[in-house]
Amino acid sequence: MTTPKRSYHHGDLRNALARAAADLAATGGPDAVTIRGAAREVGVTPTAAYRHFENQADLLEAARSLAMDGMVAAMADYLAQVPAGGDPVERAVERLRSTGRGYIRFAIEEPGVFRTCFTGGLRDDDADGMGEPAPYVLLGEMLDQLVEVGYLAPEDRPDAEAGPWAAVHGLAMLLIDGPMCELGPLEQEVAIARTLDMVSRGLATGPRGRPTH
Repeated sequence: MTTPKRSYHHGDLRNALARAAADLAATGGPDAVTIRGAAREVGVTPTAAYRHFENQADLLEAARSLAMDGMVAAMADYLAQVPAGGDPVERAVERLRSTGRGYIRFAIEEPGVFRTCFTGGLRDDDADGMGEPAPYVLLGEMLDQLVEVGYLAPEDRPDAEAGPWAAVHGLAMLLIDGPMCELGPLEQEVAIARTLDMVSRGLATGPRGRPTH
């Protein structure tokens, strides 16, 4: 009898398989996620796994959801490091920057999981009931705060998520899969800081907007 590699409570096999799939993604990316592989990790037969997931795509979507949760948690950790006091404009800008830094750092530290987050489309009906993935929702909240403190002009707020996300996601991909993947830690930090500077300056269109350094 095969000894299970991970334990699960009776009735919780679906979640156990999803967690196993997320672990497979962490080491091998989306292509490593298979029903047979997840079943093997949990210690059950593929037949048992197929009772919970119709096919590999179904399992990959469950793994993607867990991967997205991990990304949001990483972004939240960086967000929590921003001091509560101080100038409200500076704080709002730093909150935006912290979420971007958390996003990029998550990609660098968990490239397999990061790739898995984006195996599907942009829209995610399970993301806070808003039809968008949680990082997109969090970015929207940061942009709303910039409007509230006067850094971003209200007329520039609609659909403003696209630019910052494109810049941050693009850098993340360059650092893990592109020509910047061989940069050392210090060079990575310079690239991250310059990108976040560009993003924050580009949003400084309100009456209290100003370049950040």
